[in-house]
Amino acid sequence: MSMLRPIEEKFAIENEHWVGNGFRVRNYFPGGKNLLQRFSPFALMDYNVPKEFTPSTSSRGIGPHPHRGIETVTFAFQGAVEHHDNAGNHGIIYPGDVQWMTAGGAIMHKEYHEKEFLNRGGVFHMIQLWVNLPKKDKFVPGRYQDLPNSKLGKMELPDEGGDVTVVSGEFKGVKGPAMTYSPMNIYMMVVKGGNSVTFEEPGDYNTGILMTEGQADINGTACAHKDFILFENREGEITLKAGEEGVKLIVFSGEPLNEPAVAGGPFVMNTKEELDQAFQDYRDGKFGTEDF
Repeated sequence: MSMLRPIEEKFAIENEHWVGNGFRVRNYFPGGKNLLQRFSPFALMDYNVPKEFTPSTSSRGIGPHPHRGIETVTFAFQGAVEHHDNAGNHGIIYPGDVQWMTAGGAIMHKEYHEKEFLNRGGVFHMIQLWVNLPKKDKFVPGRYQDLPNSKLGKMELPDEGGDVTVVSGEFKGVKGPAMTYSPMNIYMMVVKGGNSVTFEEPGDYNTGILMTEGQADINGTACAHKDFILFENREGEITLKAGEEGVKLIVFSGEPLNEPAVAGGPFVMNTKEELDQAFQDYRDGKFGTEDF
């Protein structure tokens, strides 16, 4: 009989704060839990739980700001987000879509509610993940990957029990389209009420699950919406049985970078000196124009 992968910790973050005036988020890490090294290569996760926005004609979002040393990945569940950056990239993501921006050495971007969604209002439900870049790739050129739901990897679970949508890496042989600088598997899972699914991730990968809707029993532990489940770094199966109403979740699993990491503001670097240099370069205008 196969062993279950032990759960190291389960937690939920209740404190919320605004990012600009368009994103009301719960910072799971590194603010809620300091997982910068423990959950490498994933450096930050902001979860905008479902929030109702009234119709507006005034922009909602966050204006031009810099990044270095990371990739920002936005997952849309409800609502719509528009993106611009000073490398000339522009995109809009709708429910089920993902956008993946590589900041590399220097980029400026801004994010805000897409105009039609802004004007009509509605429920907004998103995740933003920061992926730390390996030391050798900290200064790669900026890159933008538009990953609409139609281009993501798809797998139906047995007996019409749900489905899996693969963003990066793979799930049981189904590959995701996102290009990454270190190995990682990221996929969204929908399991209908009462159904079960069993899967494995490499034992040396840092692996966690965020519950985005519903309830489930995961390896014998009751888990519900907003819970983050961090697994021990051991081989073993992950077995999930959905509650009566079904469950939606997202799995993050990646090979640790095993490098020093220092985070500050919008930057993640390997040393404090590199972090200080990033702030100085920004002040000196080396990140380029804010007029885009």
